[in-house]
Amino acid sequence: MSNKLDDMSIDELKAELKRLKDNLCDAEDMHAFTFGKTSVHIGGETAQNLTTEYEEECRMNNEQIAAIEKALRAKGAM
Repeated sequence: MSNKLDDMSIDELKAELKRLKDNLCDAEDMHAFTFGKTSVHIGGETAQNLTTEYEEECRMNNEQIAAIEKALRAKGAM
């Protein structure tokens, strides 16, 4: 991914950063809604699987966000 980021323009990096932050926000909202605002019963195993998937998605998004921010700093855009 690092080579790909090096080849991207500042505008492309900023657009990708915005997209990743939006995806992270959407995942957080969906997780909060699923576990806080619904009255639908889901089994314990399903809940654990959903939480594991949510945590993995957040971790991947945060890693990509950090890499893009690092690339932007290297290009003097942050």
